Amino acid sequence: MFAPLCRRLFCLALGACISAPSFAAPTGSFASEQARHIATYFPGRMTGTPAEMLTADYLRQQFAAMGYESDIRTFNSRYIYTDRNHRQSWRKVTGSTVIAAREGSDPQQIVVMAHLDTYAPLSDEDSAHNLGGLTLQGIDDNALGVGVMLELAEKLRDVPIRYGIRFIATSGEEQGRLGAKNLLERMTPEQRKNTLLVINLDNLAVGDRLYFNSGKNTPEAVRKLTRDRALTLAHRWGVPAASNPGLNAAYPKGTACCSDADVFDSAGIPVLSVEATNWSLGKKDGYQQRVKSRTFPEGTSWHDPRLDNQQYLDRALPGRIDLRGREVVNVMLPLVKELAGTAKGANGNKKVGK
Repeated sequence: MFAPLCRRLFCLALGACISAPSFAAPTGSFASEQARHIATYFPGRMTGTPAEMLTADYLRQQFAAMGYESDIRTFNSRYIYTDRNHRQSWRKVTGSTVIAAREGSDPQQIVVMAHLDTYAPLSDEDSAHNLGGLTLQGIDDNALGVGVMLELAEKLRDVPIRYGIRFIATSGEEQGRLGAKNLLERMTPEQRKNTLLVINLDNLAVGDRLYFNSGKNTPEAVRKLTRDRALTLAHRWGVPAASNPGLNAAYPKGTACCSDADVFDSAGIPVLSVEATNWSLGKKDGYQQRVKSRTFPEGTSWHDPRLDNQQYLDRALPGRIDLRGREVVNVMLPLVKELAGTAKGANGNKKVGK
């Protein structure tokens, strides 16, 4: 009598039982389903752990089932760990990044990216405060971002495209953007030149509103076609959205901070960062996600297993996970179609360029 249940649990863990959404499925439902699956079956996705490797293989299978060329790229790196006596030492780690690709008729490409890993304690102090670790589901940081990326991939898999699309689930973001740095290091000069835009999806659930921000080095013409166009689409859908108002001089108006996107921005590759936070609070650096309250004492859920899990968020912010998945897909799907040359949008199907 337990055989059907055992089979269900087994295939859920491997991902074989999650099928592609039907055409009647509401927008965002596949994203939230995937996010909940990842958070439930792969908590503690710290870089180099079994949970991270299983997550990477699960995502590779999902992309392959959609018809993408999909592979796992491992990388060796290290990060600094600080003990209780403030002594620092290097810790080696092997991460797993997933890359899924579709070629277009032209050699240029657009990258859609979300980190799959959860926070790993970087010090004894982190461990003492129960930050990161094996029980962290990371539904906000960053299972929902990965779920949205998967739904975008599903909806774009049969759409004719002019420019190639790469969907990349990075690892090592929480330890200093290790996976993103490795990706950049392994890109040839020609690949860098042909990368028209990197879109980064991160922390989409807890923040007060969605923000669409460009890189500090992204040309103004590209900002108009990407960030400003995303805001236009968001407002058309009635989605509360904004860009960084620039209240902190260290973070100029309309630009982002502190994610995998920074790696590509520093290399002069145009970026668009999608996140949910509140740039008007705290130090006005985008770190504080919402007003401090009994539910979120620090105004954040970052790296805390007690807060960044779906059960807590479903109680504290009912419907938020599903809502944000729907909102981001509603904005990003038409935007990526326009940028990849699949539809003639308000930009006249102009090429994104540097």
